[in-house]
Amino acid sequence: MSENQPPAAATATAPTRTGLPVAARLALAGGLAAASVLSFLFLFIEGSFEFAFERRLTMLGTMAVVAFAQAVGTVVFQTITHNRILTPSIMGFDSVYILMQTLLVAVFGGGVLAVTDGMPKLITQTLLMVGFTMLLFGWLFSGRKGSIHVLLLVGVVLGLAFRSLSDFLQRLLSPSEYDVLSARLFGRLSSAEPGYLPLAGAVCLIVGVVVWQRRYRLDTLLLGRDAATNLGVAHKRELTVMLLLISLLIAMSTALAGPMTFFGFVTAMLAYQMSGTHRHIVVLPMAFLIGLITLAGGQFVMEHVFYASGMLTVVIEFLGGAIFLAHLLRKGTL
Repeated sequence: MSENQPPAAATATAPTRTGLPVAARLALAGGLAAASVLSFLFLFIEGSFEFAFERRLTMLGTMAVVAFAQAVGTVVFQTITHNRILTPSIMGFDSVYILMQTLLVAVFGGGVLAVTDGMPKLITQTLLMVGFTMLLFGWLFSGRKGSIHVLLLVGVVLGLAFRSLSDFLQRLLSPSEYDVLSARLFGRLSSAEPGYLPLAGAVCLIVGVVVWQRRYRLDTLLLGRDAATNLGVAHKRELTVMLLLISLLIAMSTALAGPMTFFGFVTAMLAYQMSGTHRHIVVLPMAFLIGLITLAGGQFVMEHVFYASGMLTVVIEFLGGAIFLAHLLRKGTL
């Protein structure tokens, strides 16, 4: 494929729809992200600096992985589906994770979640989620009439089926087992397993490199299947590769911080608005920076202003759901 790559200098200085240069927008987002990270790491430390800094550094690593995975995964997913409302959770990724956790507790009891924590469990969960994704893609894309819209429909139906099965099994649990399970099914940044970070960070780095190398192909995919094919893009292959990468990112994010349905949607929507362009060379880093600002800055505010450090993900999901509904009602269509 021959890709027409604009010069870096021209891209950086090109004005957006509102006339503000892209470089200035990225610099502003980068400055806010740096301020949020430094404030979270170093301000209002009480007691042992070493202990507090190590704990905050672990949380920051989790925030970086979650922000990258959710933001980049959602932007890429919206690109290949040609819809800026949909998120990867529509495919049933969160439902697969919830069902796996529920089955573990239902079969082996509540104590199994703590006993099985570790790298083998993370790798197993990731392989199951990716395997489910690729099995679904292989089945739907094997025929000549394979369609992303059919894939989305099947993903929605399977996601609802998995959630219904999970709800049924949860009703059979004892109150103590249900409490243990519920703690794993809500987004959590403060209780992430530090041992997961090296693998999750490595996966995000590799996926980030692959996505960045394909950033101009993603721009081409925005034109639609026929136009992309005419321009030399192997549409089905690129679609499969991107969906595989998305499943890896969401698996890492979910394993670290639990399901987060609307966080990716909010970061992607703000990234497009602040970028003022659809080009992925701008939108992808902007989405990551906005995600990092939201998590690091939001955690700092929740800890030191509202004294509710464990409520950040709840607030994000609540506000994200409200923004999603408002955006959907204003647009009037999916």
